[in-house]
Amino acid sequence: MINTILGSKQRMTSTYVENTRVPVTMVQAGPCVITHIKTMDRDGYWAIQLGFGTRKIKNASKALQGHLKSTTKENQKTTPLYLREIRLNEEPELKVGDAVELSDIFTIGDTVSVTGVSKGKGFAGVVKRWKFSGGPKTHGQSDRHRAPGSIGQGTTPGRVYKGKKMAGRMGGDKTTVRNLKVALLDSEKSLLGVSGPIPGPDSALLVIKRVSESKVNDKAQEENIPAEVTNE
Repeated sequence: MINTILGSKQRMTSTYVENTRVPVTMVQAGPCVITHIKTMDRDGYWAIQLGFGTRKIKNASKALQGHLKSTTKENQKTTPLYLREIRLNEEPELKVGDAVELSDIFTIGDTVSVTGVSKGKGFAGVVKRWKFSGGPKTHGQSDRHRAPGSIGQGTTPGRVYKGKKMAGRMGGDKTTVRNLKVALLDSEKSLLGVSGPIPGPDSALLVIKRVSESKVNDKAQEENIPAEVTNE
């Protein structure tokens, strides 16, 4: 079963969950289109390739246009902007060209993990990058407030160990935030509200994966009543 969808980060807002005000990040999640399917016999594992966003066909390479030929209709002027592979545990029921909607995967209360590329901060010192406390502010130390201090020993080992925390480029890394909750869901506008902040700038590509289903929805199915009116 497909448990992942692609989206883009939108604005932040807030909502109330069980009389508690929580911050929420809105995500334009889907709709996505299946552009390719990998099989166990041919590729050794099950996977689908999702396409999200739009761009003009003329801006895509000839190789990419040929790859997306099976999902591009006649006289269509746009093609997916992003392509990402999603691994599966079993053979998918959908086929190439089928759409994956937000409501097909998520419900309110689900636990999700969100993966994106964090904001780039440029070259940063150790205080900003690694939260170093810096040097003393008194006793004549006029230029060591944000200095890294010692970076190693002398004769032994006679070098700086790899991985030493020093100044350098900060941000722009693939980041995953786990154990977030689906607080808002608008199927008509394909908007998903996720509790808490998520990585990346506005309009950045995100991969939203459902980790576990809502217990509220399980209770609703047992009692045969809508999930929105149940109270855990």
